Amino acid sequence: MKQDSTRNTSYTVDCEDYVHVVKFNPFDSGDSCSLIAYGGNNYVVVGTCRFQEEDAEVEGMQYKTLRTFHHGIRVDAIAWSPETRLDAIPPQIRFCTAASDRKLRLFTSDLQDKNEFKTFDGHSDYINDLVFAPNEGQEIASVSDDHTCRVWDLEGNEKAHFVLHSPGMSVCWHPEEAFKLMVAEKNGKIRFYDLITQQAILSLECEQTPLMSADWCLKNTLKIGAVAGSDWLIWDITRSSYPQDKRPVHVDRARLFRWSRVNENLFATTGYPGKTTTQLLVHHLGHPQPILTGTAAVGSGLTWHRTLPLCAVGGDHKIFFWVTEM
Repeated sequence: MKQDSTRNTSYTVDCEDYVHVVKFNPFDSGDSCSLIAYGGNNYVVVGTCRFQEEDAEVEGMQYKTLRTFHHGIRVDAIAWSPETRLDAIPPQIRFCTAASDRKLRLFTSDLQDKNEFKTFDGHSDYINDLVFAPNEGQEIASVSDDHTCRVWDLEGNEKAHFVLHSPGMSVCWHPEEAFKLMVAEKNGKIRFYDLITQQAILSLECEQTPLMSADWCLKNTLKIGAVAGSDWLIWDITRSSYPQDKRPVHVDRARLFRWSRVNENLFATTGYPGKTTTQLLVHHLGHPQPILTGTAAVGSGLTWHRTLPLCAVGGDHKIFFWVTEM
């Protein structure tokens, strides 16, 4: 749990395996520590983090593994359920994964004897993203290279099915807009679907491809961000269906876009893993240049802490953490 200045990371955690995806729990789990999950080639590890930025008694960072879940196949995406509670008796951990066999797996555990998982079948190609309904957690939405977005109940029954025009890259569900789903497609279109009528109600245009990742700002429901080609793009959906702001940032191509959960002007992007390193950039809309540049050995995944301006990226047997300014 040392501070690591050579790569300008704030903290690192050593892992047993290559980390393909890493995800902070975005929901309050009733505990002072933050839950984090990361996925490797065969496993999902769930642990807790505590940082000196939030607790003066912590020196640097404290990390503790709660449980390792056997997965049997490479983990490509992880979504946390809002039903995860560490303050319940017994505690409940619930998350869902997407894997390279085109299946979703829903895990539920009390961190003791009860460890269940269900497999959801239906997608016919690679699943790029998934998300739980943010308030009750009773449904899961997923998007795939098979040109569909699907909504499932917790038994794995398909509740809705949207046909897309190209691979679905990102899907977002906003706690303040529980009846809308945002779906971003590789062809540069971002659509909002009404889950009651199951119709598209609004669309945004990138005007460039490939769109690789998009996110819906937690702190401002009108703000959408994405990366397409080597640029980041930002929309205010009340103003135009075209981006109000865009900037080239990653030389080769941009890979992921994630809004901070604590500041509507703060976001991070990653580049494609190069031969040796992946670039992480943290941007603030009030600054012309990135406010933080980091590198991770062949990094993958990108996630923000729920209450701190701190983000994490997975890598080769490590998770890298960067603390930034507000």
